[in-house]
Amino acid sequence: MATRGGVSPLVIKRLPRYYRFLENLSKKNINRISSGELAIRMGLTASQIRQDLNCFGGFGQQGFGYNVEELKNSIAGILGLNKSRKTVLVGAGNLGRAIATHFDFGKFGFKIIGVFDKKESLAGQIINDMPVRHTVGLENFCRDNKPTAAILCIPENEAEEISELLINLGIKGFWNFSHYDIAINHKDIAVENVHLSDSIMTLSYNLNEIE
Repeated sequence: MATRGGVSPLVIKRLPRYYRFLENLSKKNINRISSGELAIRMGLTASQIRQDLNCFGGFGQQGFGYNVEELKNSIAGILGLNKSRKTVLVGAGNLGRAIATHFDFGKFGFKIIGVFDKKESLAGQIINDMPVRHTVGLENFCRDNKPTAAILCIPENEAEEISELLINLGIKGFWNFSHYDIAINHKDIAVENVHLSDSIMTLSYNLNEIE
């Protein structure tokens, strides 16, 4: 299966990991690294790294390796980390509050411009210097401010209605913590589903295998 750009989703999933490793190398003042050395650090093969990076153009030189900072910046550009996409967060409960407070969205190309929740009791509370707004004002806010991304921290039974509204208001991508599958009816929308329960069940399976 390929993405719109013809690049395998598996390659795209590895790009953030490349970025993290290169960022750590840069912090250690390592300026240059070969594909073989990077492969050892990442638990991959050198040929896999070269194949992945060749999907996006030529990087590095034979016998010379990669310039760490240049490759890191190139991958940041491919991932869109140098952008500042206007983003709304819907759901200001414990999860939404934690994400809005502790996650550095600016580092990853996003900027939260509004936080919303349907609970009257949360309206007016301040999260990361932003007031929580009631969802009744979500439509007008989006029309005025034109966000292109949304974070959903709401129950599954609320997500369909909210996501449909947001898509109609110009939202192109979702970081989706609900269990509603937005992509089923919207193939042209970028959706990254985050299922914490899936992750811990996978951990449970792997523990079963070694216990």
